[in-house]
Formats: sequence, C-alpha cells, structure tokens
Amino acid sequence: MNKRILLATTVALTTTGAAVLADEIRVLNWQGYGTDEDWAISAFTEATGHTVVHEYFNSEQEMLTKLRTNPGAYDVVLINAAFTPQAQAEGLIGPVDSSMVANFSDVPENLAANPDLNAGGALHGMPWTWGLTSFAVNTNEFNEMPTSIEVFWDTAHEGKVSIRDDALEAVQFAAIATGQDINDILDLDAIEAKLAELMPQIKTYWGSENDWNQFMAAGDLDVATFWSGSASRSMASGLPVQFIVPDEGAIGWLDGLSIPTSSTKKEAAHAFINWMIDPEFYVKWAESGAPASANAKAAAALPDDAFNKRVLGDPAVVARVQFQRPVSDENRERYLELWQGLKAAQ
Repeated sequence: MNKRILLATTVALTTTGAAVLADEIRVLNWQGYGTDEDWAISAFTEATGHTVVHEYFNSEQEMLTKLRTNPGAYDVVLINAAFTPQAQAEGLIGPVDSSMVANFSDVPENLAANPDLNAGGALHGMPWTWGLTSFAVNTNEFNEMPTSIEVFWDTAHEGKVSIRDDALEAVQFAAIATGQDINDILDLDAIEAKLAELMPQIKTYWGSENDWNQFMAAGDLDVATFWSGSASRSMASGLPVQFIVPDEGAIGWLDGLSIPTSSTKKEAAHAFINWMIDPEFYVKWAESGAPASANAKAAAALPDDAFNKRVLGDPAVVARVQFQRPVSDENRERYLELWQGLKAAQ
C-alpha cells in the first residue's frame, strides 16, 4: 500500500494546512461493489483517519427512497448515470468539487463531461466504473467467433439461446439489432417483431450471474446476453466462454459516486471518492473482477492480458457503445407491456 498517495490527498483537502479531523462516513451502494472491500477501507482509514460504514440497496428505486427518507444519513452514494439527473432534480445530491479529487484529472473528457453525471450544469456524479451489456458464446460450439448480433437469430442455435428476463434490456438489445438508438427508439413495432422472431430460439431466460454460469457450464447454451464484468469472472473461472462486442454495438452503462446534499462530512466524502478512482485501488480491485475504470490512468495500469484492458480498452470497441440515458416511466411501462405480451404468447 502506497500511503503517500492517500496522505497527499488528505493534505490537498485541507484549506489551512492543518490536518483534517477524522470522520465516520456512510456509503450507500450495492453490496460487494468495490467500496466495501475490507482492504480498501482499512487502507483509507490508515491514511486519513476517516472510518467507513456501509448501507446497501437492491435497486435504484430503493436507493432513491433511502436518500429521500433519510436526510443526513449518507455521505457517498453510488448512482448509475441514468438515474443521476433524477436525484439531482429532486435535490438529493449536490455538486462534486473536482478540485478536491486529485485523480479527476485522469478521467477522459468523454466520461468527465457525461451529460447525465453533469445534470443541472455541474458535476453531480464522479465517473467511477463502466461496463457493457452484450453477449458471450460457448467456445465449444463455435469454430469462429461471431461478429454480428444476428447470431441470436441463426437457426443453427435454435433452443440454445438465452437473454435476461428484463424488459428494458430486451428492448434495447433489439434496438441495437434493428439499427436504432437505444435512447431514442422510433420504431417499437420493429423491435417487437424482432423479439417475436427470437422467441423460438430461446431455451430459457436468465436472471443472475449464477444462473448464467450454471446454464453455460451444463452446455445448455450456445449464446446468451451477458454483462462484461460477469463475463470476465466467468472466463477467469475456466468456463469455455468468450465475450463478444458485435459490429452493431452494445449497451453501455456508467456508474458515478455522488455526495448527498444533506451530508455534513463532504471533505471526507471527497477524499473517499478520490481513493475509489485511484489507480492503486483499482488495479487491486480488478484482480477480483471489477468493471472497467473511468480513470484512464487506472485502466492503463492493468496487465496487458487483463479483460478490461484487452477487451474494453480497445477504442474501436468503445466507439460502438451506446451508453444508457434516463428512461421515462411511460416508456418503461410500454417496454414492460411489450415484453410480457411476447412471453405470454410464447
């Protein structure tokens, strides 16, 4: 552990040269998602004196509810970029002062200027991690790796295809297959028709990473949608799978770290956010299957054979990604109705 990096951060956060008083900060996040790594918290506490306590949520809606009903309870919160504008509009989160986050200088402009993380005209979410929803294949069933999303509709794989049972994900997946913008779908009828053509191909739907791994290990599937971080872990565990980003593109997501408006420990919160995007933290976290880092310096520090550097570090891959933007409640309801109707007719 290089204490000098964190100690330098602590000094940078002081305005008078005096040491920052130690605080206990409360972090709201998904359980097991980076910020609660024991070794990382211990290193942060040793270097700054600040202690860290976690509380968890199981959905974005639960996260927003916790922020609404528990003012002052949290100091750092993980928010997907697609939900950041809503949290900002409701006054639940305040601006992140990038001058207090030394590692922000290593975040590429395209992520630093993400319009959703900069909701309200100021940075309200520090870019932290990103990843893809695309697909992976059973390498035992392919002599050559597919390059097109159309492999899902190839009758050679009938009965050995799977997608996640999620209406939004299914619709956006079909939007890519029909050449549409996932954030501005203009032809929902084409998407419904495309998904209807897919239904006879499907063996089962998956709901969790564990489900997916079990289906693939049993040889039940040839091809299935999957998340990049999960694919990295599956490949590392020895499953015969390969993650594919097709020519048509993939769905991208971006997570940010925000500071609730009601936090009274903002200096310590900024220090923790700086540690979370530090290359030293990320490289160690990546050993256990972290998503891609929003910090270019952290990504570059990975070993050359690391999944997030070899696959997601390819500029040609990144250029094909469509990052998710906020989805209105009306559209979510339309997509859910469409998806449930297709499953009912199967």
